[in-house]
Amino acid sequence: MLVLTRKAGEKIRIGNDIVLSVLEVDGGTVKMGIDAPRDVDILRMEVFEKIQRENIEAASRPFEEISEALDIVKKKLPKE
Repeated sequence: MLVLTRKAGEKIRIGNDIVLSVLEVDGGTVKMGIDAPRDVDILRMEVFEKIQRENIEAASRPFEEISEALDIVKKKLPKE
């Protein structure tokens, strides 16, 4: 892990197309701006970890439960 000290108004570049800007420092809180291409996902760590847990939980569900859910969805789709 690279640890840097930055002041409000200073920036950090990651690769060719991501820039982190320190917008404001107030006590123990840092407000940051992130400039990155639209195809780069930017998530708070707690959101990322929640998504990971939910994906693992969904993948470990019994096949019967998934099959039942698929049947419900199929019934709601318009008939061709």
